[in-house]
Amino acid sequence: MNPNPFRWPFRAQFLFGAVVCAALLAYALFEQFQMGIEPCPKCIFQRVAFLAMGVFFLAGAIHGPRAAGRRVYAILVAIAAATGAVVAVRHLIVQFTPQDPLMGGCGPGLNYLLDSFPVAEAIKKAFMATGDCGEIGWTFLGLTMPAWTLIWYVLLGAGALWAGFCQRKENGRFALR
Repeated sequence: MNPNPFRWPFRAQFLFGAVVCAALLAYALFEQFQMGIEPCPKCIFQRVAFLAMGVFFLAGAIHGPRAAGRRVYAILVAIAAATGAVVAVRHLIVQFTPQDPLMGGCGPGLNYLLDSFPVAEAIKKAFMATGDCGEIGWTFLGLTMPAWTLIWYVLLGAGALWAGFCQRKENGRFALR
């Protein structure tokens, strides 16, 4: 197989995307259960976005559709990536906005919210969370976890769009449609 992922077949590109999403989710679980970093509601929603992306990537890899189907899978991945990116940006805003010392923690956990309120209200309350969501307990190369998730959403979403919308020609060259 060609070492250049832009020249891989659609199924290989989408399988790679699914593996990356699984690895990112596995790392998030490692940080939670082995390193003791508890996720806030925004972190949970970012995980859900990666899970959705991984499912769409895997479905596209297994299905191996023709051009129109490739576009559909690419758009589904891009929608999940855009949703996760919006949550990550909101999380970054909370992290880098000065915190009010009178505010409590990040708010109640997602399980409590879902048990206590209708789903729409629970989601609204989770996005309104402040406090602990603003604490920076993890960085890598100077970037916080939401910053890294934002980078991955952009890379994976753009990669899915590339895989879904590039035209595969007989001569092995690619072109966008």
